[in-house]
Amino acid sequence: MKSYMQWAVALAAALPLCAAQTYTSCNPLNETCPADKGLNQWSFESNFTTGASSFDGWNFTDGKVNSTSLGAKFEIKAEGDAPTIESDFYIFFGYVEVKFRAANGTGIISTSVMESDCLDEIDWEQVSTWDNEVQTDYFGKGNTTAGGRSATLNVTDSEEEFHTYAVDWTTEKIEWILDGVVQKTVTYEEAVDGTNFPQTPMNIRIGIWAGGDPDNSIGTIEWAGGETDYSEGPFIMYLESVKIINYNPAESYTYTDKTGDYTSIKAANTTSSNSTTTSSKSTNSSSSSNSSSSSSGSSASSSSGLSSSAATGLSASFGSLVAIVGAGLLTGLLQL
Repeated sequence: MKSYMQWAVALAAALPLCAAQTYTSCNPLNETCPADKGLNQWSFESNFTTGASSFDGWNFTDGKVNSTSLGAKFEIKAEGDAPTIESDFYIFFGYVEVKFRAANGTGIISTSVMESDCLDEIDWEQVSTWDNEVQTDYFGKGNTTAGGRSATLNVTDSEEEFHTYAVDWTTEKIEWILDGVVQKTVTYEEAVDGTNFPQTPMNIRIGIWAGGDPDNSIGTIEWAGGETDYSEGPFIMYLESVKIINYNPAESYTYTDKTGDYTSIKAANTTSSNSTTTSSKSTNSSSSSNSSSSSSGSSASSSSGLSSSAATGLSASFGSLVAIVGAGLLTGLLQL
């Protein structure tokens, strides 16, 4: 087990970590950008064990990913491989749950990243070198200087077993939830009085990459636990499912100024009814996923209250009433 200080020093040297998953094509803090396409419904699910149609709602951004009986197969065979999928929509505060078996090998990073156009970011990262650990992190506006962001958590056999990694993100706090249990909480105030708090519309990016690639910086290789030997591959992550709840569903989200504050985001054509999309949902997958979703339902339900408490400020900015999911409805959605 590494000390927090060891992680902090290595991470400082390693950033930015992966261009395939942490990038923006237009930063609205610096220029006028097109509106972000929103998820215009409360929930969205993908079961990646069911074939090609399970990738509806996702884009392949770096390499091909295939559906298998174990889920979406992310595979690194050679230097430069970094297979990644990215949602073709954004959410504006919400709950994101991914269930995956992390990649094997040395220096291979299995990640679930929520990223905004202005580089607000919320992460889960599993470094293959340490099978019984997983990391959490967050960034506000790409700021990597503020300390105390990252944490290393214990997890059992992450490269042999599937685990559920979830984030509950509201205007007031972020919770990282492992197998239905809240492991870390960061409040708006704790993130440099909100300055470093992720608060702009995000999409979801999931994939693997080689932090131990010999061409990476020394800091990145040290953070990843050593150089990756590609002759020991292939290195494979399996993603079984993803479950998403959007606390402020809308057709699009627009930055009305260059502050990057959540009150400046305008949501167009907000949704006020219960709606769900499922990509090839199967009985077996939903059954296995429900156990983790159900156990985290209390957290998601609680966070919906936080989102509701911020409704006045949000709706004033939106120019129309923002519909907020009630606690009972959220729990029901999580158990679909």
